[in-house]
Amino acid sequence: MEMTKEIENYCIDHSTLPSQVANELQEFTMAGVHGSNMLIGKMEASVLQFLINFGRVKTVVELGTYTGYSALVMAEALPADGTVTTIDVNPETCAIAQKFWDKSVHGKKIRQILKPGLEALKELSGKFDLIFIDADKNNYSHYLDWALEHLSDSGLIVVDNTLWSGKVLNPGLDKQTDSIINHNLKAKNLQGHKKTLLPIRDGMYLISKSWV
Repeated sequence: MEMTKEIENYCIDHSTLPSQVANELQEFTMAGVHGSNMLIGKMEASVLQFLINFGRVKTVVELGTYTGYSALVMAEALPADGTVTTIDVNPETCAIAQKFWDKSVHGKKIRQILKPGLEALKELSGKFDLIFIDADKNNYSHYLDWALEHLSDSGLIVVDNTLWSGKVLNPGLDKQTDSIINHNLKAKNLQGHKKTLLPIRDGMYLISKSWV
């Protein structure tokens, strides 16, 4: 069955959803922030929160803050001592993010790094329970390499936009499309990992270490 907007709305209506502050941030972004199609939206937010709760996640790294919606919804699902470290290069959208994080009791769990992704990752060490990749597509394979090295034993990597509006079926369209195709192939061929590519919104690729 085709995932129509009506079916997506039905799924959203029957799911646990983010807070009112997150809703306000989504509405603000959709109303006038350039590139609002980059927002993950309620359905993907609900999935992320479910995964965080189910996996008892405490530490999150996010590549691609945009206006801070995904960082906020992930912070909402974390325990009181949980942390989200989120990375982006755009000071204007990050300022919007901080404005809304300050409205939430969960905002204190969020740490912002305002640097290019690969540069910012050099500042991070240790292992993390969830790594959410949603940044510049041409570096997806590099981000995946870093994530695999820094994933906790029971952790999860989530990679957004891995269907790329269906363009992944047509190699050679442009550099971004080919970068995502190459990332997906790298993920598919990983040894010692479990993975599933979900057709949720624009594609969510889930990767974890094998438990057996």
